[in-house]
Amino acid sequence: MRGELRIGKVYIVGAGPGDPGLLTVRGAELLSLCDVVVYDALVNEAVLHYAPAEAERIFVGDAHAAHRLTQEEIIHVLIDRARRGLQVVRLKGGDPFIFGRGGEEAMALRAAGVPFEIVPGVSAGHAVAAYAGIPLTHRGLASSVAFVTGHECAGSPQSVRWDAVAHAVDTLVVFMGASRLPQIIERLLSAGRAPETPIAIIERGTYAHQRVRVATLGTIRAHVAAEPVRSPALIVIGEVVTLREQLAWFEERAFAAQAVLVGEGET
Repeated sequence: MRGELRIGKVYIVGAGPGDPGLLTVRGAELLSLCDVVVYDALVNEAVLHYAPAEAERIFVGDAHAAHRLTQEEIIHVLIDRARRGLQVVRLKGGDPFIFGRGGEEAMALRAAGVPFEIVPGVSAGHAVAAYAGIPLTHRGLASSVAFVTGHECAGSPQSVRWDAVAHAVDTLVVFMGASRLPQIIERLLSAGRAPETPIAIIERGTYAHQRVRVATLGTIRAHVAAEPVRSPALIVIGEVVTLREQLAWFEERAFAAQAVLVGEGET
């Protein structure tokens, strides 16, 4: 790296939920100075243009990629490059400390004696909802919100206690829940959450081809059975979902842009 960054170090950087415009200024700055970028499938590759052309780019994949590194292999790469005296940006989708395993990687770096810095990112938990026109809190509708993962709901000791969260908060935001949506819905209904509770499923949130499906806990399974959810997807459950009808703006912007292009083509 150039400037004040002289010794080997790892920067665990949140890349945001997808829209490259949501990358932070600090994240862009570090990318512009790095020697190595280690990134996964949830990172929009458009942000990689901030990195120097000569920087090493290492794609680590994800659970569904044909080529992927294990978590242990990723940590080995980070430690190895830092010990060579290189400046490493570990680029992670969303925020690295919200279901991003950033804490695990930071602990491994600390144990190895490798300097690191955490650079928070815009979390998909609130950004994707905002792009769908859904405020997570709203006066008179919701004064509490919880982020949970749907990835561990199969019964491990760390699984979400759906019976507890069903009534503990007004708005429930579920990460990585697409593949287990029927089980999640069943647990919430079994815990007493009303079938009329609104739910939104947001696929590819903040991307140009974002898609939002709105239903209720009682009807969403029929929608999903007819057309399965595609990952990555965020699930928002609660009365705030009803505000989308008034606050949807992202699709309107895309429609306006298309209208302008059509108009220009006719002149």
